[in-house]
Amino acid sequence: MTDTDTPSEAPAPPGCPAHAGAVALDGLQFQQTTAELYRKLRREHGAVAPVVLDGGVPAWLVLGYREVHYVTSNDQLFARDSRRWHAWDSIPDDWPLLPYVGYQPSVLFTEGAEHRRRSGAISDALGGVDQFELQSTCERIADQLIDAFAGRGAADLMADYAHLLPLLAVVKMCGLPDSETPDLVRDLTASLDAGEDDDPVAAYGRVQDRIQRLVESRHQRPGPDVPSRLLAHEAGLTDEQIVQDLISVIAAAQQPTANWIGNTLRLMLTDERFSVTLSGGRRSIGQALNEVLWEDTPTQNFIGRWAARDTQLAGRRIRQGDLLILGLAAANTDPQVRPDAAAGAAGNQAHLSFSHGEHQCPYPAPELAEVIAKAAVEVLLDRLPDVEVAVDAATLVWRPSIWMRGLEALPVEFSPAPVAQGLG
Repeated sequence: MTDTDTPSEAPAPPGCPAHAGAVALDGLQFQQTTAELYRKLRREHGAVAPVVLDGGVPAWLVLGYREVHYVTSNDQLFARDSRRWHAWDSIPDDWPLLPYVGYQPSVLFTEGAEHRRRSGAISDALGGVDQFELQSTCERIADQLIDAFAGRGAADLMADYAHLLPLLAVVKMCGLPDSETPDLVRDLTASLDAGEDDDPVAAYGRVQDRIQRLVESRHQRPGPDVPSRLLAHEAGLTDEQIVQDLISVIAAAQQPTANWIGNTLRLMLTDERFSVTLSGGRRSIGQALNEVLWEDTPTQNFIGRWAARDTQLAGRRIRQGDLLILGLAAANTDPQVRPDAAAGAAGNQAHLSFSHGEHQCPYPAPELAEVIAKAAVEVLLDRLPDVEVAVDAATLVWRPSIWMRGLEALPVEFSPAPVAQGLG
């Protein structure tokens, strides 16, 4: 999409004049040139744009850095409990986004003291993960995955590597049987990005069933893992709460981290600033990881917040019960805070890729994700030093998702390499 293209506009929902000329948020518009679309929305609508989701459901897309920061800093005004939404009467039971807005006893939808209790338990459980051990585990997983395709001289780094490594790592952290990994990958992907043959609601249900069985097993056989630490935590969480919170942890560890890995590998293999330093250039890996969070952050938009009362935001009248979507990617590229985006963001970690405020990604989850992503990139470049993209970089296709930014595939070629020594 170029700046002269016009995003598809949807008619205002009945009784919603504020959404006249609202932009329909469908995957195709967000597929290749998200930055251009965000610029166009910002130019035409300002820092807060009226949008409609699947089925003509109205919402507000918060594009401005300061506005996203303000919304995420004011939980009492822009709350997380989706039962505040005034549109429930018009939401069908099979709405594709229902798994992410339908109220559940998850930490994601809690507020105030209850949220602090639940998020504190998660932080403590994740804090029990030894990061040095996690790095070693990720390096072993990376070697095993590379062994599966190293002799071929070609691979799709998304399907064969980036999508698998984070989930295998979180499987280890949670004590899930390795045998359940392929189905879990498929269902998590389907629940986040529904295709023509995918039912996101059914896929989410299958994920929930698997985690329920895991929690039940940890009652009988506790171990040095995240579910066991949650069960033993002084917060006294119920099984249902732990199941929902584990789903949140696993989903956050898989899709965003997988796309963080894939987007970083794409950058390092196609941008000459990084590609010329691949041989022994580990120092550039951290720079590339940080740049991706600014320019191609995996979580593009997050749904959402609900207004607790009538208010105003960036000159827009927000009604009580309105849905707001956090435009994390748009905020990261806001010219009001980054007037010279071409200068890059080296050393600047004030991005909003992990959100902000009380409901941001709980500590130390971002650190664990970085351990996983950095190990994945380092091992790949060490094992396959001459790896290069097998197609014209301009033809790489982004997934048609308004929520996640990741490649459909990252085909590469390299000199066939031997299997790593000492691995089973």
